[in-house]
Amino acid sequence: PGPAARAELRVRVRLPGGQVTEESLQADSRLDCISLELRTADGALVTLTADFRQEVKIFRALILGELERGQSQFQALCFVTRLHRNEIIPSESMAKLRQKNPRTVRQAEEVRGLEHLSMDVAVNFSKGAQLSSHIHNVCAEAKEAIYTREEDVKFWLEKGVDGSMFEVLPQTSDLPDLQRCRLCADLWKPCICSYSLSIEWYPCMLKYCKSRDAGGKVSSYKCGIRSCQKGYTFDYYVPQKQLCLWDEET
Repeated sequence: PGPAARAELRVRVRLPGGQVTEESLQADSRLDCISLELRTADGALVTLTADFRQEVKIFRALILGELERGQSQFQALCFVTRLHRNEIIPSESMAKLRQKNPRTVRQAEEVRGLEHLSMDVAVNFSKGAQLSSHIHNVCAEAKEAIYTREEDVKFWLEKGVDGSMFEVLPQTSDLPDLQRCRLCADLWKPCICSYSLSIEWYPCMLKYCKSRDAGGKVSSYKCGIRSCQKGYTFDYYVPQKQLCLWDEET
């Protein structure tokens, strides 16, 4: 049989605070998707799923709850955005990656700029599979908290995705006294929540090397990857501050 369609790679990466965590990278060339998972310094489990076929990427965060403040064990969030070409290496290249030195602690070669995204649209979980089949698995715990952006929705609607799965969320222009959650004192008031996450290490580009044959003809071949780190901050509406307890002025 040929190479397996699914492949997993485990990479040790250093977090900004100096701790080392293990990141799991999975590629499925048959479904043309990849996923990365890592645990952050504060214990949250962050997953990025890239669905190349549908041009969708899904960030999921499982955030540990503050039990002493009446929260459940964890809170799940899903942020769905458009996947652009050349953001990350193709799934078949990812499936071929091999770990040479599994004990090595890696740091990304390139730090890509922080992206600040205003997530102004909610996605209906039961209809979300039409946007990407992965929403059903990845966002199962975040049924009521799946967010995207109006500009990404426009792009998907042009591709023929059913618009009834999207609901525009209240904006500051609709509710003039809508504050950022970190400035809001009342736990039961609606506010704009912020959540930040970082993908510490991911293969963002393929490297090509040149070789020359006996006749002097030059050809290029894939000879490795370039690794990147990228941070994201998502702003989104919550009906009450209680759902956004991490976003406080510290």
